[in-house]
Amino acid sequence: MPRMRHPPTHRLAALAAALLIAAFAPNAAHAARAPAGARVRVIIGPTPIPGGEARAAHDITVVNDALAFAIAVDSPVPYGVPRGALVDVAAVRDGVIGHDHVVFADFIPNAWSAWPNTVHRVTVLEHDPRRVVVRAVRDWGAVLITTTYTLTAGSDTIAITTTMQNRGTAPLRGLLSGMTLWQKGGFRFGLPGVASCDHGPATGALADRVVAYGPHWSIALHAPYLDHVANGCRDLFRRHDLAPGATQRFDAWLQVGVRDDLAPVVRESIEREHLPNGRIHGRVSFADGTPVPRPVIVAERRGTTYAWAVGHDGRYDFQLPVGRYAIHATGHDASDSASVRVALAPGEDRRLDLRGLEPAGQVRFTITNAVTGAPLDARITIAHGALPVVETQGGHTFFTALGRRGRASFAIAPGRYVFDVESGGGFLGPGQRVPVDVVPGRETRVAVRLTRWFDPPRDGWFAADLHHHADQAEAVTPPRDLARSQLAAGLDLLFVSDHDSTVNLPILARIAAARGIPFLPSIEFSPSWGHINAYPLRLDAQPSVDPTTATIEQIFHEAHRMGATVVEINHPYIPYGYFTSLAHGTAPGGFDPHFDVIEINAAASADDPQVLHALWAFWNAGDRYYLAGGTDTHDVWNEVSGRVRTFVHLDGKPTAARFADALRAGHAYVSYGPLIEPRTMFGDDLKAAAGAPFDLAFRLESVAGLARVSLIENGKVHRVRRFSGAPKRADVDFRESVRRAGWFALIVEDAAGRRAYTDPIWIDVADPRSALPDPAATVAPPR
Repeated sequence: MPRMRHPPTHRLAALAAALLIAAFAPNAAHAARAPAGARVRVIIGPTPIPGGEARAAHDITVVNDALAFAIAVDSPVPYGVPRGALVDVAAVRDGVIGHDHVVFADFIPNAWSAWPNTVHRVTVLEHDPRRVVVRAVRDWGAVLITTTYTLTAGSDTIAITTTMQNRGTAPLRGLLSGMTLWQKGGFRFGLPGVASCDHGPATGALADRVVAYGPHWSIALHAPYLDHVANGCRDLFRRHDLAPGATQRFDAWLQVGVRDDLAPVVRESIEREHLPNGRIHGRVSFADGTPVPRPVIVAERRGTTYAWAVGHDGRYDFQLPVGRYAIHATGHDASDSASVRVALAPGEDRRLDLRGLEPAGQVRFTITNAVTGAPLDARITIAHGALPVVETQGGHTFFTALGRRGRASFAIAPGRYVFDVESGGGFLGPGQRVPVDVVPGRETRVAVRLTRWFDPPRDGWFAADLHHHADQAEAVTPPRDLARSQLAAGLDLLFVSDHDSTVNLPILARIAAARGIPFLPSIEFSPSWGHINAYPLRLDAQPSVDPTTATIEQIFHEAHRMGATVVEINHPYIPYGYFTSLAHGTAPGGFDPHFDVIEINAAASADDPQVLHALWAFWNAGDRYYLAGGTDTHDVWNEVSGRVRTFVHLDGKPTAARFADALRAGHAYVSYGPLIEPRTMFGDDLKAAAGAPFDLAFRLESVAGLARVSLIENGKVHRVRRFSGAPKRADVDFRESVRRAGWFALIVEDAAGRRAYTDPIWIDVADPRSALPDPAATVAPPR
């Protein structure tokens, strides 16, 4: 979609816009300050919100004494969404605008499918000190989408109304439309009462809001229309049809706070919905009677967390809708108080003091190789024990330090725990379950010795997670923590692929150099119709392509301009995957064959069979695209780096360039657990005489034990070998003969159900009349 420009003949319109900019532009010396007093201000130009993405000349920022938000008029919107969307939100405290905590908080017409767009218009409809209204008009195919954003003086809430009008002649059925809240950093409290926030109906919801939060901020999305959720409750949708000429309306509110307190969020719902309510309040103290400085009071309803309130100096005040609750108090790394059952009546004002909290203890882990005594990078998670409900109050996943390998030290609430300690991600050896008693105010030391069974680098196999985010866009993992997580997973190269950003490449290169391992620098180009990784990049490479308007050819060209030798099609069959968009005719430029590998994505593992069949069809056509594997991790504390990984065979010392070259040559396999050593290298050509026997031999290994191996010939299961007793190692040999050129590959499954998929071994038959089983020319992948 082209950027908005003034038509050359409309000089009066251009002059009016210039005057508007001059009237609303902030004084540069005070750009990060909110307006004095309870009034609303409009700023045209680069947003004064620190860390904001609305940086272009015609972008719009609206500020009052509680919050600031910005709409991208000219700036590109993340994920290839058309311009005219809300991309920055910040709290205002004491007249100072805080940091931006939103990547994207706006309307989506049909989940995260491609968004073909030709029009966007953004207009300030009302502007006075008491109220500002901004309207954005965009199209989605034949549907006109109109969104208004309203902010009043003194309010902590942006009122957002969106209408969808079908101006076409065809009915649209089964749409998932609604507001989204994709935050920068921090944590997320999903829809209370919903069994799963991944994808599905919002059955059992106790409220209509999701909250993103950090220690000094919160952003709540209230969406009373919702009946479906997706993407960890970031997306609050309504499923509906849209007949020709019909209109659907969606009302929502974004509420902004200055700390991780949900009491104002609950109060807003009470006022908006006119809910009967009551109040609890009181003191919170440790077991010795001293007040808890910053108590957190958690209200559970129907067995699940409903909300929490943050107190001050040992006191709290919490307004709640009438109903039955279980109330307890906690604090930072402190134990919980006893839970108290409360049946709150309309208008009730109840004092409820909560006592008996214990302060934090300290745990220090030392993790070593049981055979050599060498320190090991490791991941430590709570398997059993107190898990913090409010994630600003304590952690549940920990990693060993970068500087002191094999050492981890952290504060935690006192109590009895069982920790899972793993090094190598379940690929190289077993982890351990370790019981620990944490004592208030004391340090507990724990020594763990782990056994490594397998050593792939010894045989020239090196692993990387080829789809991993750090802390850009919605990802929340700082670069040092990304490195700690990938090292704990036993990966041999560090890798990052942030959305449309290379800002983290230099720091990760320095971390990798300090640890003496290679770094594979990447980027994930993220248009709305498909995501694409490119690597290895130059460390100083900066993207210049606009993902909202670029074609597939332009993105491939940009990848190579930035130094990439490998172009990877990520999660090709998710709703906004490239192959899905090809099937729907919404990928600009159509099918372009100039990519190298196709991803097996751990976050979309249900698509693995479809990805494999697409690759097999390419191989049958003689097209040598190969496999890549990545987790798509955004949050290393709640997702596991290297859960699927790409093993590449190298001759000699691993480097980023050698890894990329071997991957492009097909000398690789992708695994969720099993390890594979072929006698004939994947990606190589094995010469055979027509009808003459030849051997395909492999050594297989798995920490969980082997279950079966399937030999795939030209896209069909040719043979299956099953293993009794789940052996950790096995040698398999297939004696084969063929009459025509083709290929063989493996699928290996272990006793835990984890699989590995290999690139093909090409069979080159000496008979010149032989050919691949399907000699068709290169075509777009199967639908």
